[in-house]
Amino acid sequence: MKTSLIVIVFIAATSLAVSTFGQSTATSPAPGSKMTNTGQVAVPANPTGGTAATAPTGQPSAADMQKMMQQMTEMSKLNENHKLLSSLDGDWDYAIKFWMNPDPNAKPQESKGTAIRKSIMGGRYVTMDVSGKMKMPDETGKMKDVMFKGMAIEGYDNVKKKFIASWVDNMGTGIEFSEGTYDPATKTFTYSMEMEPMPGMKTQVREVIRVPDNKHMMLEWYETQGGQEKKTMEINYTKKS
Repeated sequence: MKTSLIVIVFIAATSLAVSTFGQSTATSPAPGSKMTNTGQVAVPANPTGGTAATAPTGQPSAADMQKMMQQMTEMSKLNENHKLLSSLDGDWDYAIKFWMNPDPNAKPQESKGTAIRKSIMGGRYVTMDVSGKMKMPDETGKMKDVMFKGMAIEGYDNVKKKFIASWVDNMGTGIEFSEGTYDPATKTFTYSMEMEPMPGMKTQVREVIRVPDNKHMMLEWYETQGGQEKKTMEINYTKKS
């Protein structure tokens, strides 16, 4: 965040040398489509030396700054991918299943809760606040009810051309980051990440979220354990009336 602020301040200061500049338009990418660099403006290298129209060598010229500002403007625009995430705003009930027992025939643990999805930053991101009660083992291994709190921030990165998400909860102190894609044919998001719940215990995760309509979602969570991918969690969401 500090880096972004420094870049913005730098551009704002140097752009004083630019009196006006045009803002080009670009077609917003459709969800799941292959996106090209449409809308991005190449910034040429500075010419050797400097004239009244250009800055000295090593400094961006007024023309270069104009093109950089145009590209930043394009990269900040909303498109269909952001609208797709915002379409899921609202209050949801969820039912969750955990497969924590190594016995493949053991029944999963089950619990319920609520989730509130809300668009922020003019629709560029979506937050999801989750709360519920679930059973967790204490230090002695005895199961007890605990209140679970979690929060996600989701978005679509126009630079990376990927869906992005972060997650925090009251069961740890880390922040999980994931990147993913969307398949409009199956209405499915697929995210991947690496998490480390314990020192040295790095685990590859694949998260699949199916959205058949704007009132239902199903999340499936797969972990790679011992070289084998295993489903360890399933969440079914139903939007409240």
